[in-house]
Amino acid sequence: MSTFYVGSEIGQLRRVLLHRPELSLKRLTPSNCQDLLFDDVLSVERAGEEHDQFAQVLRDQDVEVFLLRDVLAETLAIAEAKEWLLANQVSDYRLGPSFANDVRRYLSELPNTEIASIMIGGLTFGEMPFSGVNMVQGMANESDFIINPLPNHLFTRDTSCWVYGGVSINPMAKPARQRETNNLKAIYRWHPMFKDADFIKYYGDEERNYDNSSIEGGDVEVIGNGAVLIGMSERTTPQGVEHLARQLFKHEQAKQVIAIELPHHRSCMHLDTVMTHMDYDTFSVYPEVVRKDVKCWSLTPGTAGNLSVKEKGYFVTAIEKALGVDQLKLITTGGDSFEAEREQWNDANNVLTVRPGVVVGYERNVYTNEKYDKAGITVLPIPGDELGRGRGGARCMSCPLERDGL
Repeated sequence: MSTFYVGSEIGQLRRVLLHRPELSLKRLTPSNCQDLLFDDVLSVERAGEEHDQFAQVLRDQDVEVFLLRDVLAETLAIAEAKEWLLANQVSDYRLGPSFANDVRRYLSELPNTEIASIMIGGLTFGEMPFSGVNMVQGMANESDFIINPLPNHLFTRDTSCWVYGGVSINPMAKPARQRETNNLKAIYRWHPMFKDADFIKYYGDEERNYDNSSIEGGDVEVIGNGAVLIGMSERTTPQGVEHLARQLFKHEQAKQVIAIELPHHRSCMHLDTVMTHMDYDTFSVYPEVVRKDVKCWSLTPGTAGNLSVKEKGYFVTAIEKALGVDQLKLITTGGDSFEAEREQWNDANNVLTVRPGVVVGYERNVYTNEKYDKAGITVLPIPGDELGRGRGGARCMSCPLERDGL
């Protein structure tokens, strides 16, 4: 039986879920990219080539790579999964009963790989092969979307995150990303790789409105020793952290959650854009954000299923205690203040650790990579001239499914 377990941020990475950018990025235009949470339009072909190199670097490090579209297509081969996903992504309330029925009927007859591409990349009114008599279709332009594209699926880290022996299928904060969660729900429920596997679903698998309790995987770092570090950002709320912490403790998968407050702005979208774990006692940090005065709380199991919540002082001290190390090494973003700000924006801190002291990062961040090298951290460089414009680095673009503990 397959073992899905993520015991740390730095142990040997064994299996990972990526998404190669395709149709969804082709849908980005100057007029819609902001609504879809991108700063600019990307060269799709170049981004795909850079992503292929990223995947190959991981394979060269003995990491098994799964691609989201392929896994989703394999899930759609199960009739129950296809029916559920079409009902949720093409609902009567989204499109009206008559038109929704037409769209579901059209999609259900396509090959599963094509349905998967549409579930991620979207569908326009002009791409429907027939026109029924209904008001929704009658009032739309050909270039309007029936199904909106989900270009942020590129960042597989966020939509679901594995924490020790289970997964959180995350309720996303922004409307542009909320439908991503349905694709992952279907995968974890029905894909043959997961259907009979032994793992816990902590959060997000129920059919409900999670309201203000959003959480995204870029804010969740499994630092090991039963501890989890979570950033409360513009995408992850204290309410979401509490729900996840309660489930982790209920299933006895974690002993402590350390939650820190982050600024709510674009350059610091998630914790992993300003701080990542690289070696047993080493983190990368962007000191302009990860300052000594950030608010920090420790959540531990209380009595009768309740939480014990205590405000802490310097968050680094809390991490040192959780990891059992005397002193953390903090490698700050490289260059002068201008270069450091530029490189943080280009995800110099958002590296993916493959094993202790070996990370994957964008080659363009020369000043920070040089500091990593001098500190004994090996950087496996990948190109990111196009991928990096999506504002996500190697950690953002990867969802570990299996990783060793400390």
